[in-house]
Amino acid sequence: MKIICIGRNYKEHIEELHNELKGEPIFFLKPDSSLLVNNKPFFLPDFSNEIHYEVEIVLKIKNAGKNINSKYAHKYFDEITVGIDFTARDLQRKAAKEGNPWEIAKAFDKSAPIGKFVRKELFHDINNLNFRLEKNGVIVQQGNTSQMIFSFYEIIEYVSKFMTLKTGDLIFTGTPKGVGPVNINDHFVAYIEDMPLLDFYVK
Repeated sequence: MKIICIGRNYKEHIEELHNELKGEPIFFLKPDSSLLVNNKPFFLPDFSNEIHYEVEIVLKIKNAGKNINSKYAHKYFDEITVGIDFTARDLQRKAAKEGNPWEIAKAFDKSAPIGKFVRKELFHDINNLNFRLEKNGVIVQQGNTSQMIFSFYEIIEYVSKFMTLKTGDLIFTGTPKGVGPVNINDHFVAYIEDMPLLDFYVK
């Protein structure tokens, strides 16, 4: 099982980090050791002074596929949830400045909390889906999948050109604006529409 993460998929998030808009999806991988499940607490690591949250819609791949055409991509997942791509922003800036890969800032242990998966049929239109993240009872991020630069289907088509998607693979589909710092005792709750699917504390 692999975790595929899409970067720079919401225009306002690209602007808040002063990045450039690309003509193709950017993706990177996290290992399975980065998963954090069952609403277990996230422990702040000691190698970074600037861990940021990034809430995202997550797809679970149900069928193996390679070179998937976007018009058939809907057949390759039937469950979704919300997740957080925890990022060591200080390490990411250093890696980017030196032209190095991002994994040191993105792929560390337990950096990918995910919520309960639900069937996509529960929602009227997954391409017009509201989601949000609350930190200590205050909304810090909210987005709609209609705002994505690359749709779920385009993401699946693009990624599957380079690597075979396998049953159980997860795709984090990008974060909207509003990313910010994480502190001890923070309480995060993430929603799709008004359905809370992820709820955990920082230790």
